[in-house]
Amino acid sequence: MQVRVGTVGGRVVVAAALAALLGGCAGSADGDGKKSASASADAKGAAGGGAGAKGTAAARGGTIGAAGSACELPVSFALAQHWKAKSIDAEKELSKASKGEDDDLSGALADAFLRQGPVTTACEIDAKPAGNIGFLRVWTGKPGGADAAGVLRAFVAAEDNVSKAKYHSFKTGGGVDAVEVEYLYTSKLLDETKKESAFAVSTPDGPVVLHLGGMDTQEHEEMRPAYELAKQTLELG
Repeated sequence: MQVRVGTVGGRVVVAAALAALLGGCAGSADGDGKKSASASADAKGAAGGGAGAKGTAAARGGTIGAAGSACELPVSFALAQHWKAKSIDAEKELSKASKGEDDDLSGALADAFLRQGPVTTACEIDAKPAGNIGFLRVWTGKPGGADAAGVLRAFVAAEDNVSKAKYHSFKTGGGVDAVEVEYLYTSKLLDETKKESAFAVSTPDGPVVLHLGGMDTQEHEEMRPAYELAKQTLELG
């Protein structure tokens, strides 16, 4: 069981308090219960340069991944204008949670919040400053023999209530071989189904997964240009 409530940093305690109520997946509950679909329509701004057709990239607002950037990663890619990146030290957060009053519960919740399949959260890029509710999250794994496709399938398999997953291969704008998946996630809490997307690449430093969630499918599609920008600019760090 994994819960997403705002940013990862400082939210493990919140996750513990809400876990029994919310349920769901780390990558899937972006904004579940935060606002209604009608309110979502009133909060639209320039997220990823505005809504656009699939494949349309957002206006660039910076780059992350390189040393000295907001998130140091095995890859680098362009950020959409106004989106804000924050580095997440998953191992540190897990260690802090394990020292809580209820070590077993806190540790289990932190693990569910920060880990999905073979990867852990390394960076989350917030769409809120651009007018949407949701995140583009970067997950990283340890070096090994797993290819991008295997990592991505394990990532999706670790998520509950997923259906209609469709995979395909492509090459990023930076020339990196990648595998992408689009699927539907159903929230048991809200009894609603929404679209989610992710893609994975292999690097010498381990696999990297970029995941785009969102409060609902409309929100997801409006944030999609930021995700497309990452696809079109990602290169090895």
